[in-house]
Amino acid sequence: MSAVDRLLLRSRAGLDRLTPHEAHAAASAGALLVDIRPEENRRAEGALPGALVIDRNVLEWRLDPTSPHRVAEADRADRQIVLFCNEGYASSLAAATLRELGLSRATDLVGGFRAWAAAGLPVLRD
Repeated sequence: MSAVDRLLLRSRAGLDRLTPHEAHAAASAGALLVDIRPEENRRAEGALPGALVIDRNVLEWRLDPTSPHRVAEADRADRQIVLFCNEGYASSLAAATLRELGLSRATDLVGGFRAWAAAGLPVLRD
């Protein structure tokens, strides 16, 4: 097993990952969906309604409630945050990092955006 695969397993061990339908229900109940995919993927594949777009390279600064650079939606450390990328790999690593910052309910979407779309859930397309 590669080093990155071991890191991914360790990262996911601390997460309560959500299926697409669970993430959809969580968003309806007030969870914050955060799209960390590159712009070219959003343009080509679409977006999730209501998802906040935050580039991966500034994610921690934007979602840390104690950061002067946070987004308004990052209002408390116990808010449920569901990250998603294309297929659910980078989002697992990012969610684990948010947990290290004290965001106790940060997690990610199993299978990422593509699993959401394959499940027939709402997608916004140009």
